[in-house]
This record gives sequence, C-alpha cells and structure tokens, in this order.
Amino acid sequence: MTMRIDSHQHRYFGIARALMLAALASLVVGCGGNPAVNSAALPIQAEQSEYRIGPGDTLQVFVWNQPELTVTVPVRPDGMISTPLIAGVPAEGKTAPQLAKDLEVALAEYVRNPTVSVMVTSFVGAYADQIRVVGQAAKPQSLNYRANMTLLDVMIAVGGLAEFAAGNRAVLVRTQDGQQTRTKVRLRDLLDKGDISANVAMRPGDVLIIPESRF
Repeated sequence: MTMRIDSHQHRYFGIARALMLAALASLVVGCGGNPAVNSAALPIQAEQSEYRIGPGDTLQVFVWNQPELTVTVPVRPDGMISTPLIAGVPAEGKTAPQLAKDLEVALAEYVRNPTVSVMVTSFVGAYADQIRVVGQAAKPQSLNYRANMTLLDVMIAVGGLAEFAAGNRAVLVRTQDGQQTRTKVRLRDLLDKGDISANVAMRPGDVLIIPESRF
C-alpha cells in the first residue's frame, strides 16, 4: 500500500528536520566556544501568563469540609457563576485563585472560615485573551491562548499558510498598557526553512495578520 503525504504534512516534516539540525548545530558551535548565533536573533522567551476564566469554561468549586457546597458549574455567557448559597459571582477575567478568594468572601456570610479552591476543567478563556489569525492562513480563526504559546504553535493550529500567502510580510499586532504595536514576522522562513529565529512568543490578545502575495 502506498502512503500519500499532503503538502502540509510534508512542510511540517521539513520544519521538524530543520529544527533538529539547527539544535545540533548550536550544540556543536557552543562546544567550540565561539557562538555563531547573534543573541538578538534568538526566539523571544515566552512569558508565563496565568489562565483567566472566560464564558463557556467549566469550573469545579471545592469547599473544604462542606461537600454540599462542592459543585461543578459553567461560566455563564454574562461571565457569572452561581453556586449553592450564592446567586451570582463574577468569574470572567479572573484567575482560579482570585475567584476562590472571592468565593471565600461571599461564603463567609454563611460558613465560618470557608476555604475554597477552584479548578478549571473545561477551557474556553476570556474573549480578550484569544489570539486571532486573519488573512491568508489555511484556516483563519480565533485560538484560546495557552501559557508559553509561540508563533509556530499558532501556525500549526491554523494549518499553515494558504497558497497565495505572503508569509514574510505578516504582521503581529499587540496591545499592551493601552499602546498598540505592529511587528513584522517571517512566517515563510519559519515554516518552509525551519528558521527558529523567526519564532516568537505570543501574548494574550495578539492579532496575526497574513496578507496575500502581490502578483
């Protein structure tokens, strides 16, 4: 039986091989004591970002020594949750420890010294944290942000570049502290050549715009 490999699979096999070769080359250079890679060209270190709860998430709320108050609840479209004794508590945009503290405060009216833990068991994420990929991706879409997510992770999730994408003219739009920045990223080099210097860390709320090639 003959196995057929489509163009996307062939591309990612090439990426994996190129990344392995680059890693081996860097080890050899490092042993020689004469690094050939400019530090400015290295990938940006991904920053840890604690997960923030969003509508559609499912939460397990555990109240110590209070089994009747321990429940699994959905986060409603309005970003609120309801548990026994508490009609509505805002959950959207909070981390699990932050929500647990809020629940302890709310429950203190009914339970003496409550201790609450919250675990997210089904993830959607806050809308503002989602990463949006628009333009000439194979499957443009919004993605849930994950800690330590990189540009390569995003491109794998959207199926790579579309046929007529101008990958090396793509732009990463980021808003931080009220300021918007636009940075060019080299998707074609990253995907086709396995150039790890083109891989960068993603942040919650990033927008990746991939233009079409000009003929």
